[in-house]
Amino acid sequence: MMTQYLEIKESQPGALLFYRMGDFYEMFFDDAIAAAEALDIALTKRGKHLGEDIAMCGVPVHAAEGYLLQLIRKGFRVAIAEQMEDPAEAKKRGSKTVVKREVVRLVTPGTLSEEALLDARRHNFLAAFAEVRDDGALAWIDMSTGGFWVTTCAPSRLAPELARLGPREVLMAEGAEGPYASLVAEAGAALTPVHKGTFDSTAGERRLCGLFNVTSLEGFGAFTRAEIAAMAALAEYLDLTQRGQMPLLRPPQRERAGAMMQIDAATRRSLELTHATGGGRAGSLLACIDRTVTAAGARLLERRLSAPSCDLATIHARQAGVAALVEAGGLRRDLRERLRAVHDIDRALSRLSLGRAGPRDLAAIRDSVAEAGRLAERLEGEELPEELAQAAGALTGMEELGELLDAALIAEPPLLARDGGFTARGFDEELDEARTLRDEGRGVIAGMQAEYAERSGVSALKIKHNNVLGYFIEVTATHEAKMRALPEVFIHRQTTASQVRFTTVELNELETRILNAGGRALELEKRIFTRLSEAVLAEAGPLGALARALAEIDLAAGLAELAAAEDWARPVLEDSRAFEITAGRHPVVAEALRREGKPFVANDCGLSEAAIWLLTGPNMAGKSTFLRQNALIAILAQIGAYVPAEAACIGLVSQIFSRVGASDDLARGRSTFMVEMVETAAILHQADDRALVILDEIGRGTATWDGLSIAWAVLEHLQAVNRCRGIFATHYHELAALAGRLDGVENAHVAVREWEGDVIFLHEVQEGAAESSYGVQVARLAGLPEAAVARARDVLKALEEGEREGGASAALIDDLPLFAAAPPAPVAKPVVRESEVEAALRDVLPDELSPREALELVYRLKGMV
Repeated sequence: MMTQYLEIKESQPGALLFYRMGDFYEMFFDDAIAAAEALDIALTKRGKHLGEDIAMCGVPVHAAEGYLLQLIRKGFRVAIAEQMEDPAEAKKRGSKTVVKREVVRLVTPGTLSEEALLDARRHNFLAAFAEVRDDGALAWIDMSTGGFWVTTCAPSRLAPELARLGPREVLMAEGAEGPYASLVAEAGAALTPVHKGTFDSTAGERRLCGLFNVTSLEGFGAFTRAEIAAMAALAEYLDLTQRGQMPLLRPPQRERAGAMMQIDAATRRSLELTHATGGGRAGSLLACIDRTVTAAGARLLERRLSAPSCDLATIHARQAGVAALVEAGGLRRDLRERLRAVHDIDRALSRLSLGRAGPRDLAAIRDSVAEAGRLAERLEGEELPEELAQAAGALTGMEELGELLDAALIAEPPLLARDGGFTARGFDEELDEARTLRDEGRGVIAGMQAEYAERSGVSALKIKHNNVLGYFIEVTATHEAKMRALPEVFIHRQTTASQVRFTTVELNELETRILNAGGRALELEKRIFTRLSEAVLAEAGPLGALARALAEIDLAAGLAELAAAEDWARPVLEDSRAFEITAGRHPVVAEALRREGKPFVANDCGLSEAAIWLLTGPNMAGKSTFLRQNALIAILAQIGAYVPAEAACIGLVSQIFSRVGASDDLARGRSTFMVEMVETAAILHQADDRALVILDEIGRGTATWDGLSIAWAVLEHLQAVNRCRGIFATHYHELAALAGRLDGVENAHVAVREWEGDVIFLHEVQEGAAESSYGVQVARLAGLPEAAVARARDVLKALEEGEREGGASAALIDDLPLFAAAPPAPVAKPVVRESEVEAALRDVLPDELSPREALELVYRLKGMV
């Protein structure tokens, strides 16, 4: 056995081997050590190899999915070796013959299909990046749904594309993955190097044509060689990991460059589009706006939120669908109620194509087809915009398949086909006959038990069954004599410590009939399951279209429900540089405040005439919230949703860049300031005149004058070179002067009020520059000790006075006595030494000076400087 194990293990480098041993998957040697630690299960040993104990651990087959999920999440790949024959058959070749085993599947992060291993509301993407000469391409699939996409992708665009997709696994050619390893890791994906030949575009084209049963790929689009190479790598990898059992894939869709809003990885993190800062979904924009009731609708929402459209016709069509359901509240509620009964058709189809489905997957398709028919009836006669009308048209046509499944399946079928019992009575005559014999046989057994009890005079006599003896009669040892008194009827079979077991000729004959009937019924049900699966897969195309139509309706109804419940407005989208938001709100912050019973202060934003706002004001006043809310409003508008505002008019936004907050990147040796500068450099190099840029505190990570200079230059560059729309938040009040010097730059500030030494945040954005940053007051609110706050006020006052009197701040700092962190005591007032000029002016009374005396005083003071 161990020889076989080592041979299979050698063929699966880099993967843990689940080696089937009866009811367990067992692991040995280093695999066992690694798995035991990762799964927190017992590590034991089994036999010896080369004189050393063999480490061993195992997991039950029936619970394997849970253990697989843990291993995949911890970065492992798992090869599953199954027994390919019955152990009883193997023994016929000799008592020491090893059961045949083969690897039937390689489980990797990007090739999951089991319901228990997947998040129903998220895609599970497997991606491949290919380079052919100077061209690059990225292809990706979701094996669990059959979705297949590809786009051109220069190496410089790989990081933002991976951030958009969030794939679980990325394929690259061996030897070419080095420069991209860190990018893949940052995207949270596993990097899998594969043989270079996997990316052969010529052979790959033939493979893809064979996969989709076409003579040319031209019917799907005009693909570049790099795109074909990336798609071919995915097809080859699926064939490798699924051992030839290819999943059901839809024809590839080519995404056109420029068709979607460009959002880089840093901006996605900053805006928390699909994941909050902590990494989870809660607190993200996606979690805030998701009102979908189906898994497919939720996945569609995430795709659109990750890649807002830049095509006006597409946006307007999606808006129209949402608007129609905002107005038709009754229809919207009816649709959402019916959609709750819809199952995940795409994933059920995928499992059927891979041979991993069960009767419940067939039932899910049956119920979804039936519900789709009821939805179509509800929509009949309604005046619908084009996109919803097309979706409604795809809801019908599956009635024949639905009737077949409805006739074939019971209402609540079991999970596994091998258990049987899922076929409805009356569907198959032969099955009904076998079931009748099986079930009546059980009734006959009960009658036979009563008859034998009466004949023997043993009322406690029982007829039982086990896998070794089959059916047998069992009595206690005290009644053995009564049974043996009738040897012509009861034949002795076995005596145990407390029971004696008998049989009869009649019982043996009945057992044969019952066992054959039960086995026959199960075999017939397996055939029925295969037949039904084939019937469903034959309609995979229309069923896929039906699933997409249901997702479209669900998404439109969900966005309409959001707009109606939150009182959001339909934005005006146009081909211009307009950006006018009236009473805009940050959707996530507003929701959080509402839960606390607090109001959100809405604010206007107008970047049409003045394309850049220079925003000043204290920390905690709401500058960052204001920056982000306007970016989020643009994103929501371009996915076709309503927006959290009273009104909005937005010219198409081609790119969104956000540099709000930063942190160290210690793994790559970057300080906070370096990270800030790298992100800012990317913005200045890439932003075009249709971009929306939000920047916060540029230059604050270095010396004051360095930072001010950088912020000054960045603002000028955005205005003169990039010519984009943007909001530039800063504490450098010196920048306020630029509003009067640069066309299209205006000052704005977040208003506050001072009251008895404290600062009150009004969260209102108003015209003009802020008077102060109120940093000391904010520090007091944060809980700094009162002594430290008082000291800060004194130092600030001295520095401001020094600045007004000639900028001698350094000398003033030298003169300030050091603060002693002693127990609370009165803080020493700063002592400033009297200068020569101050001494000369101490006794001068200006009102008593004649013009000549005043002039002489000026000359004398001039000589002191």
